Amino acid sequence: MRNAQTGQFVTFTGEKRKPVAIAKEVGQALALSTNAVAVVFEALRAATSRSRSEGSPLQFTVEVEPNGAPRIVETPVEALLESAVDEEDAAAVEGALAAARTRGRDRVASILAQPDMLSAEAFAQHLNTSRETINTRRKTNQVLGLQGATRGFRYPAWQIGEDGRPFAALPEIFGALGDSPWAVYRFLIQKHGEIDGMTGLEALRSGRASEAIAAAESVARAFA
Repeated sequence: MRNAQTGQFVTFTGEKRKPVAIAKEVGQALALSTNAVAVVFEALRAATSRSRSEGSPLQFTVEVEPNGAPRIVETPVEALLESAVDEEDAAAVEGALAAARTRGRDRVASILAQPDMLSAEAFAQHLNTSRETINTRRKTNQVLGLQGATRGFRYPAWQIGEDGRPFAALPEIFGALGDSPWAVYRFLIQKHGEIDGMTGLEALRSGRASEAIAAAESVARAFA
């Protein structure tokens, strides 16, 4: 333990304390001398008593010398406080992450609740096809389908061009952006300097599909 007056670490081996009665079988089972086991038990007893009287946690380490003699080293209070601070920091980080995840879920729910986000059935009606066909096209990146926590997949109505079909450049944009539906969504609604400040969607509507694809590839390289 640490000496309260000198601040030095001490062992219990040489202290004049009342011996702790330890059965020989205990030492034999641990391959230690009975005296060595007694030292450890006395350290535990003393630590328990001190922790209760001070009302604070106490920690010690048992160091074993090459000759088998134990040495009891108390963990400094500063280290315990630092550990507690680390735990508080970890809790704060986890709390911040949980809050960010909640905000993300709320944002996704808000996007999917917009009137131009169609169910598979409604989107299929717009394209005069079946829900099964829509699901197949979504899986092959021919149409953009966004998934939330509880609302299933929603399909932006604005991905249908003037010819009544989804933009033909979508598969290539998906390929450039790592096949991520939400990355494609962000690309389509955000403005890009590579296409004169137009959004990806505006570029597709303006017949500048090749430029939109090149812009998507540029975005992907920026985050690679």
